[in-house]
Amino acid sequence: MTEQGAHVPVLLDRVVELLAPPLQEEGARVVVDTTLGLGGHAEALLTRSSTAHLVGLDRDREALARATERLAPFGDRFTGVHAVYDRIADVLAGLGIRRVHGVLFDLGVSSIQLDEAGRGFAYSQDAPLDMRMDQSTGITAAEVLNTYAAADLARILRRYGEERFASRIAAAVVRERTRAPFDTSARLVELIRDNIPQAARRTGGNPAKRTFQALRIEVNGELDTLERALPAAIDALAVGGRIVVLSYHSLEDRIVKQLFAARTTSSAPPGLPVELPQHRPELRLLTRSEPPTSDEIAANPRAQSARLRAVERIREAA
Repeated sequence: MTEQGAHVPVLLDRVVELLAPPLQEEGARVVVDTTLGLGGHAEALLTRSSTAHLVGLDRDREALARATERLAPFGDRFTGVHAVYDRIADVLAGLGIRRVHGVLFDLGVSSIQLDEAGRGFAYSQDAPLDMRMDQSTGITAAEVLNTYAAADLARILRRYGEERFASRIAAAVVRERTRAPFDTSARLVELIRDNIPQAARRTGGNPAKRTFQALRIEVNGELDTLERALPAAIDALAVGGRIVVLSYHSLEDRIVKQLFAARTTSSAPPGLPVELPQHRPELRLLTRSEPPTSDEIAANPRAQSARLRAVERIREAA
């Protein structure tokens, strides 16, 4: 892998194939990469769409800096903004942009966050329990573990990690933190292994992955952010514009699926003889839950859990 992208952008060709068509038309064409990361998708979109302008958002300052350096050859066709993606409306207003023609959400953890041990996202290596995508603000995973009540810990492990043994793990965390606060990942991984049944350790990969997912989602408010950001992105989309979302677990994908379903379905009351214009769907589906190919997974194992959904705006909101 190249240093410039310690990652391979997930479903790169498919993302570009879906987002590029409305960017090829004449006039000012704007695409927003709401989760810029190291800029792999952005670079491909700017290369394919030679006159488009890309606005790239990222809450991670280091990722934004690296992507900005990577995209410097595109000059003023790229604008980088340090922001969480639920601020898309504010960012566009600040730039004087009323409508966009493409939006990409590549959800989850970026490669820079996974690969740098000091960030604490990876359960496979010992590191400080931080997990903040923006390290300049917010509560850390260690603070969650050391301050939340057992019931609250169990709730987030069950809700965000779909962890069957949430109550058992939460009780063990509360018990063990009285001896010493949690500060690094290795101790947490060991505690999880020791507090789930032996049979459950034999399947499904590392037993800590669900707890780490839950802590990361809690620390970064990921699901709440997505629930605010997607409607804002749809509202900013011009007719003919497209949104592509890459999600990596069922909780994210469910939010995307439900919102897209609501906006691609007629709102006409049952039995109405004629569908009025204001009841017609705002969006049409371009693809449902689309997985990566076996070749993509072989080249990029991190793509394995990805699911792609895409829509196109077909009329303005009433």
